[in-house]
Amino acid sequence: MESRSGGIRVVKQTRAAYFVSDSTGITAETLGNALLANFPGFAFVKHTIPFVDTPEGAANVVRDIARDADAGLSPIVFATTKNASVSAMLASAPATLIDLLGGHLTELETALGTTASEQLGQFHQLGDATQYFARMRAVEYAIEHDDGQSSRALDLADVIIIAPSRCGKTPTTMYLALQYGLLVANYPLTDDDFPTEGLPRLVAPYASRCFGITTTPLRLSQVRHERRPDSRYASLAQCTVELRRAEDLYRRNRVPFLNSSTKSVEEMSAVILQTLRLRP
Repeated sequence: MESRSGGIRVVKQTRAAYFVSDSTGITAETLGNALLANFPGFAFVKHTIPFVDTPEGAANVVRDIARDADAGLSPIVFATTKNASVSAMLASAPATLIDLLGGHLTELETALGTTASEQLGQFHQLGDATQYFARMRAVEYAIEHDDGQSSRALDLADVIIIAPSRCGKTPTTMYLALQYGLLVANYPLTDDDFPTEGLPRLVAPYASRCFGITTTPLRLSQVRHERRPDSRYASLAQCTVELRRAEDLYRRNRVPFLNSSTKSVEEMSAVILQTLRLRP
């Protein structure tokens, strides 16, 4: 696979990556991608295969892996499977197998003095009903308070994210709500909010719970062009002005903020939790 960096052609080696699980595949995919991210010199053709809970199902996966191996893609398999027969079948594939559970489960069995349950999908069960419904309530709150739509119960917010349009407020809000059960509102900074020394009237009483997001003018312009091509809203000049005003506002009011241009939603959420000292 070819890419360009500063006008120089960069040829990346292409490998196949399989995320195989006896449940939803979310854990295998998340951990596997976190490991692969450390090797930017490679291009990965990725396959997520959930609910592989029988040797027959694993055999089908092995056939797919073998085809990629024959094509020269040197597959890597990230597996979260408990059944010994399934794991043995995957180990027969012409690939590098990374068992994301095996060694760790053995260590935990030793530490806890018991054997691990072979029941499938326990990590993704409903679990604590109180926690589950708290997260659903948080999602409903996030939807109601998205983009400054409502001021109702704003005093209950754990976090209020403020930023110019298309800086990443909504994805971060939803992640914090769904992942941690936090009540999160977000408010868009528009031309109507400037010039001003203080925070917008709606969020000013809750300054200690506010967190700002910024980005680069070029990145913001690119994102806005996808929504409104060739508009003033998406112009580089407008984006530059809006970001400069927002950052000045954050600094004047001592609102912590971060640049979203190079950070994932997960990273941004972690920074917000740490900065505001929230304990989900």
